[in-house]
Amino acid sequence: MPPRPPLTPALPAFAAVLLLSACAGENAPSAQAAGSPVAATAGDAGRSSCFFPSEVNGWRAAGDQTVYVRVGVNRVFQMKLMGPCPDIDWSETIGIEHRGAATICSGLDATIISRSTIGPRRCPVTALRELTPEEIKALPAGSRP
Repeated sequence: MPPRPPLTPALPAFAAVLLLSACAGENAPSAQAAGSPVAATAGDAGRSSCFFPSEVNGWRAAGDQTVYVRVGVNRVFQMKLMGPCPDIDWSETIGIEHRGAATICSGLDATIISRSTIGPRRCPVTALRELTPEEIKALPAGSRP
């Protein structure tokens, strides 16, 4: 019997894109991950500052350099992009590719993938932060995931 070929590194990214392809704007919830990340923010003891890509159940672009993602029921993360990501505010679907660990805890852990007329566009994330409940309420309706 011939040996099996190893899994390609693109498989996790492809899975993340498929998972989030159903998520758009104010979309249907996705399956929740069984565990929760263990890292906590400095100002909010006991609350995780990380998330699994599979926990994302909504997103909204605010311009071409900021994306807000809803994680679970009441958590929202702001993702600042390295540069302009043209047409992301018009995209119906995005994918989140993660590097390293299974969770996304910083901007360096993620890349946003969106559709464009010339194929998938990769937009590296440079900063990630979880918004407070007050910041979520203060978001304009068009920016709230």
